Amino acid sequence: MSVDTIVSFEEAMEKYDPVLGFEVHVELNTKSKMFSSAPNVFGDEPNTNVNEVDLGMPGVLPVLNKAAVESSIKIGLALNCKIAEYCRFARKNYFYPDTPKNFQTSQYDEPIAYDGYLDVELEDGTVFRVEIERAHMEEDAGKLTHLGGAAGRIQGADYSLVDYNRAGVPLVEIVTKPIEGAGSRAPELAKAYVAAVREIVKNLGVSDARMERGNVRCDANVSLRPHGQERFGIRSETKNVNSLRAVEHAVRYEIQRHAAVLDSGQPVVQETRHWHEDTRSTTSGRAKSDADDYRYFPEPDLVPVVASREWVEELRATLPEPPAERRKRLKEAWGYSDLEFRDVVNAGVMDSIEETIAAGASANVARKWWMGEIVGRAKVADVDPAELGVTPQIIVELNGLIEAGKINNKMASQVLDGVLAGEGTPEEIIEKRGLAVVSDDGPLLEAIDAALAAQPDVAEKIRGGKLQAIGAIVGGVMKATRGQADPGRVRELILERLGVQA
Repeated sequence: MSVDTIVSFEEAMEKYDPVLGFEVHVELNTKSKMFSSAPNVFGDEPNTNVNEVDLGMPGVLPVLNKAAVESSIKIGLALNCKIAEYCRFARKNYFYPDTPKNFQTSQYDEPIAYDGYLDVELEDGTVFRVEIERAHMEEDAGKLTHLGGAAGRIQGADYSLVDYNRAGVPLVEIVTKPIEGAGSRAPELAKAYVAAVREIVKNLGVSDARMERGNVRCDANVSLRPHGQERFGIRSETKNVNSLRAVEHAVRYEIQRHAAVLDSGQPVVQETRHWHEDTRSTTSGRAKSDADDYRYFPEPDLVPVVASREWVEELRATLPEPPAERRKRLKEAWGYSDLEFRDVVNAGVMDSIEETIAAGASANVARKWWMGEIVGRAKVADVDPAELGVTPQIIVELNGLIEAGKINNKMASQVLDGVLAGEGTPEEIIEKRGLAVVSDDGPLLEAIDAALAAQPDVAEKIRGGKLQAIGAIVGGVMKATRGQADPGRVRELILERLGVQA
């Protein structure tokens, strides 16, 4: 794999303006597929959720999934789009092994939703409006697994396996208009935009929105133009980026790569690119096809979709609370300050905190765990917090063990490490690691006496009323008990031993 020449991001920004465009693919969570009755289920054995329509058998006819159309209209409404009263499907002709019909049933010049916008809030509260060109319905392709190569890519693989379970899964593709004016905040905007779309579709209940499963995938288009030039540059399209962090990094990398190509006097190649998380770089895929290359024509086996105004308004009335209003409500309900809540949103753990509160934790306890323990570990592991696999139930269980006096905060952190390492449940890890709090006053008094004897000057200060000095004795006891003492109980016993009133 050849290594691209790149320049620093700061150097790129000194000379060029980035222009962005995003195509976000949202898998709908309908019970069946877009044009067949086959189950729409993730994780089943390969090639079990398929039928004749999905496999493109001769003589079969597609039947449109009404629930998928309703979900598509809801997405369009949530993105402030106009909903077409009349639209059609088209055949997008191309051959891939994971597309058994040799064409994809999609929408081309007549999408279900068009001319919308989404106001995206950046980390510092700045709001950037992204114009939506269209949101159209289509079907997903199957999934190829390339084996024998080092990187899991087709390049260098010995062979590939195809799973048609995903073939025909309902998709909505959301396409933006060219996004100008983001400047050096382009990578941040990319991440925030995809996060906002994911939040919307999850809030609507139309998608599971799990990026690690491919429920939401982003094709990120990047081009550069010299400062002061109006004409767009040649774009590249990084395909199927499936994490928020990766979207941000992919856009940043492509900006740096484009700038290096332009600085060398060479033209940028219009192509698709593959994102590599391990190296945080992209590699060339194939020459990017234009619409003419796909030979679109109206799908002859499906009648047009007619969305009456009455139907659209009925669906509009079912829309849930908009995400911006939800955030405002949650902030007030949880009692977080503006800064605390912004940190929660920027860390991507708002939903996790809400679920943890629903599972029985207080708002402050939930924030303490997610922001204090889990976000930090996610940064070290360089993954999104949700990818660690910590559930709200685990947080509630750990906090319950603390409140019951079985473990202290330091032990709870060690138990969490054990959970993440797959060592079992919190109770099992406490048993295996011997982490229970020392609750017998006898061993504590022995440790206290030893600590007092080792620091007689500190003991005199405490007797003299300088209670802040007690921390040194508590620290000695905690060290002697390997952190398994309850600091509060230790403090009480020290004061009793010295005959000092708290």
